[in-house]
This record gives sequence, C-alpha cells and structure tokens, in this order.
Amino acid sequence: MCAFFLRNGSKAHHLWRRPSIEPLNIKNHIVHHQLRHSKVYSRLPQSFYRKTKELELSNPSFLAFFSGVSSSASKVGFVGWYLEKLNSRPILTKSITCGLILTSADISSQTIAGSLMKQYDLTRTLRMAGYGALIVGPSLHFWFNFLSRCFPMRDVISTFKKIVMGQAVYGPAINSTFFSMNAAAQGESSSEIVSRLKRDLVPTVVNGLMYWPICDFITFKFVPVHLQPLVSNTFSYVWNVYLTYMASQEKVSIV
Repeated sequence: MCAFFLRNGSKAHHLWRRPSIEPLNIKNHIVHHQLRHSKVYSRLPQSFYRKTKELELSNPSFLAFFSGVSSSASKVGFVGWYLEKLNSRPILTKSITCGLILTSADISSQTIAGSLMKQYDLTRTLRMAGYGALIVGPSLHFWFNFLSRCFPMRDVISTFKKIVMGQAVYGPAINSTFFSMNAAAQGESSSEIVSRLKRDLVPTVVNGLMYWPICDFITFKFVPVHLQPLVSNTFSYVWNVYLTYMASQEKVSIV
C-alpha cells in the first residue's frame, strides 16, 4: 500500500497497488507447472487417459485423428511385438518361428503327396517341428552371426562369399543332420542311415544349388542380420516341402 500527494499539497486517499510480477518469474512459474504435471502424468497414466477423453469429447477431429493412429498401430502391432522379441530373446524367437514354418511345410508336403486322403502322419509333423525348433532355428542364428562377423560388408563380393560358404558348409551339414535324425527317429540302423545318405544327400545338395543361391543373395544383400533367419525360414518353406518328401521315401534295403 502506498500514498501520494496531489499538486495542491493535499494528501490523497490511500490506494492499493498490487506488486508486479517480473516476466522471468512468470516464465519460471509456467515451466514449473508444466514439469509438475508432466511428472504426475508419467506416474499416473490414468490421468493422461482422462485428459485424452476430455479432448475427444471437446474436439471431434481429435477423435478421428486418434482413431486413425490406433488403426495404423494395430496393423503393425504384431510386427512390432515380433521385432521386440527378436531383440530380447533372439534364439527362442527364431527357434519357435522355424518350428512353426517346418510344421506348415510338412503339412503341405503331406497334402501334396495325398497322405491326408489316407492317414495323416502326426508323428512325422512333430518330428519336423522339433527338428526346426531344436536344430535349424538355433543353428541359423549362430550361422548368420558368424558370417556377419567374417564378412561384415554387404558388397557383391562379400555376399558371394557368404553364399559359397553356405552351400559348401552349412547346407550339406544341416541336410546330413536332417536325414540322419529323421531316419534314426524312424528306427533305422546306422548302416541304413549311411545308405540313405548315399542315396538322398547328393541329389538334395544338387537341387539346393539351383534354389538357395538366389534366396541367399537376397537375404545377405538386403536383409539386416537379426532378420536374416526369418527371411531364410520363409524361403525354406518351399524347400522343406521338398525335403520332407525326400525324407519320407522308403529306406534303402541292405543286401
């Protein structure tokens, strides 16, 4: 409260004067208010949802925009979830993915061969699922990581080196493992397994040379390392239809 004198010397009545607030103090007050509320919303998500609901009711255009964003997010929700699982649990995710793909491939193989018209072989499908989840999935994870360390570049020369190593090392090894394990699961003896390998392995490797180099070029050249097993498993769907057909053939008779 302050007083002042008129020009004739008489004293005027007292006037109240509100203290002024400096612009800097106003700015600090606003920033503090925003920070305080942002902390509350980060701790209490329901407050944010209530605020969002108020905006929806007061502004219909906001509701339309939010619905469009939610619809777009729902379309990529599974993809985002899958990519997160690839980062958090890569081996488990790749193993389950490979097991599911080999299961589908075996069902397709039995359908094409007409087995469903006779009797569906559930045991065979379970063998393929276990083989994909326990052998192929983990081995692809380590194999692609190994190649990326040996040849980190994505130029054409490095890509062809990866393809050659895959066809010369990984392909024969994984096919031999598949035929051996599948034959052993069906009760074949060691000599019968060796005879099966002599009969089926070479044609399988030769046919693989006509299919896998193109698939591997696309995978190594354009796909990130953490997604390469998924892309390779996608290509392997067709291949495993053929592979399960080869494995379902009669065992070689030993004379």
